[in-house]
Amino acid sequence: MTSSAYSKKKQPELVRQALLDEALRLAMSSGPEAVTIQAVAAGAGVTKGGLFHHFPSKQALIEGMVAHVFAQLDLAIDRYLQTDSGRGCFTRAYVETILVDADFGPGSPMDVLNLSVVNYPIMGPAWDDWIARRMDRHNETDNHLDLEILRYAADGAWLSHLGTRPEGKFREIRDRLVALSRE
Repeated sequence: MTSSAYSKKKQPELVRQALLDEALRLAMSSGPEAVTIQAVAAGAGVTKGGLFHHFPSKQALIEGMVAHVFAQLDLAIDRYLQTDSGRGCFTRAYVETILVDADFGPGSPMDVLNLSVVNYPIMGPAWDDWIARRMDRHNETDNHLDLEILRYAADGAWLSHLGTRPEGKFREIRDRLVALSRE
């Protein structure tokens, strides 16, 4: 037994995280279809049996990766929420995150996964569950139709980056959506 194998046995959370990181890297670089058991295990330096110890199926691995992405999205939004409160605070944090945040905004490595909401059945319900949890959490400040419309407008602006919209335009759109969220 090598010392690295021994340390992996002693640190299962690090192995699990390495598997999730590799699955996410593959999905972001080549799309979710690139996430195969063999590719993830090899990229993470783990045997297929080791992968199956943490994720009993490819579906479980994909679900784990999606949950990991939403946890990272939560952290990004929560960073914005640390400096904002009151009516529309979640909507403003959401707009900031998806329109200008380096990790989630247009042109970020998350583009491939964000687009997969449309193409992969698991992503739609996962997105619905995530937004429902966030809205439960921010019901008092953001449960208004006008704020929901602003979030949809931000989603549409994000989708427009697939065309030719210049990056600076997102800042203008973000500024206007944020201003509207305060009215």
